[in-house]
Amino acid sequence: MLIAGNWKMFKGPQETRAFVDSFQPPEGVEVVLCPPFVSLEAALTGPHTIYAQNVHWEGSGAYTGEISPEMLLELGVQGALVGHSERRQLFGETDEMVARRTRSALESGLGVIACAGETLEQRESGDTELVLKIQVEAIAFAAGEYEKLVIAYEPVWAIGTGKTATPEQAEEAHRFIKGLTDRPVLYGGSVKPENAAELLDQPSIDGALVGGASLDPDSFAAICRAASPS
Repeated sequence: MLIAGNWKMFKGPQETRAFVDSFQPPEGVEVVLCPPFVSLEAALTGPHTIYAQNVHWEGSGAYTGEISPEMLLELGVQGALVGHSERRQLFGETDEMVARRTRSALESGLGVIACAGETLEQRESGDTELVLKIQVEAIAFAAGEYEKLVIAYEPVWAIGTGKTATPEQAEEAHRFIKGLTDRPVLYGGSVKPENAAELLDQPSIDGALVGGASLDPDSFAAICRAASPS
């Protein structure tokens, strides 16, 4: 089971070093930390697997503010998040852009956690499966036969809102996604120590993409323990 912590725009290098020094994940759980770009090097001082929060599709060029797969690899980063709902909603990322980022990262040897999910409006209009089909198939087509791809289902209406999909809603969406691709599927959407065990107990859920609750080492460790086989 994979538990990934997306720190978003929190924790500079000093806070990051303090976190990696104190965080103790349990045995038997694969853990990934996704700090901001400026904190990647600090995060790499610890023993944990480190992913970036985004990656560009070109190896170099006039792309101000972007980071290439080769730069991440040179630093020692092992993968990247791609297509998070905040990137799609706040920065206008399209399915095509997400697919290009996914393919470039995988081609370079990075692992990828690629996000997909519906807004509240799309869910209420009955379009959840259509949205997921379009997003997931674009990602899966871009990935081709490359192996290091994980899908993260994140209902946009449950990101940073305190709302969480019920275990039944999450399981239904994960089961649908697994009908489209054989990749592992994480659940992301206000995962907390209080609800982690019930969500991770669902048969089609292969782990979690954790936002705010991953910022505190004790809270994140508690979620990781919920995923532990022991």
